[in-house]
Amino acid sequence: MNTLPRQPRGWLQALQGNRLLLGCVLALLALCWLLLYRMGASMSATSALMVQGMGEMSMPWTAADALLMFAMWAVMMVAMMLPSAVPMLLLYGQVASRRFDKTQVRKALLLFGLGYLLVWSAFSLLATLLQWQLEQWRLLDAQMRSSSQWLAAALLIGAGIYQWLPLKQACLRRCGMPLRFILEHWQAGLAGSWRMGLAHGMFCLGCCWALMGLLFVGGVMNLTWVALLGLYVLLEKLLPQQRWLSLLGGLLLVIWGLWLAAGAMGN
Repeated sequence: MNTLPRQPRGWLQALQGNRLLLGCVLALLALCWLLLYRMGASMSATSALMVQGMGEMSMPWTAADALLMFAMWAVMMVAMMLPSAVPMLLLYGQVASRRFDKTQVRKALLLFGLGYLLVWSAFSLLATLLQWQLEQWRLLDAQMRSSSQWLAAALLIGAGIYQWLPLKQACLRRCGMPLRFILEHWQAGLAGSWRMGLAHGMFCLGCCWALMGLLFVGGVMNLTWVALLGLYVLLEKLLPQQRWLSLLGGLLLVIWGLWLAAGAMGN
């Protein structure tokens, strides 16, 4: 049976004692957004060639293309998801400082963070495979945006409906409430830190995977759209009325999807 930590302070108070951790997170975020900007500038022409090819057929991906696309997705997931994970990291860092000796605190934090990022790296691999398949079907344009109104409508309606499902709400409660997660899922030892990072990553994935599909609606290379989705994920997890924001967002997505579907039927 796992030993629960003593009641930690709120994550905003934990911020005062974890400025180094916050500084590292902010530096990583800045690096990720810079990389996304550079990738976006250099990949637009490449993507256009991959989608349009030299005629009617799409150009096949090389191993280098696939690796570059995976790297883009992995960096994008860090840029979008890390801000919403900051409260969890800060609070876990505070608890770890009480449960581990000084030589192990950084290891515990690192293992927790790596476990979290591993989950989103696995998702990035799946997203890369999905993008490859959509390009083979010629359903994406040069900005990696759906060229089919039916596909965009399906992604919007699917993500909107998922916002209302109990699974989404259950994952949101655990992913968006760091104290609750720690109290319910605490595991001792460095191996426990790794498993907790994986668990937190799975809850965040369960909360946000359908929203990530909307990148194919606004454009994977559209950094404004990427930032807006990341902001929504952050607000959904930080605002007190998480459930209502989630339900409202779902309603708006379904309405948007139905509007696109109606337009597609009229064409």
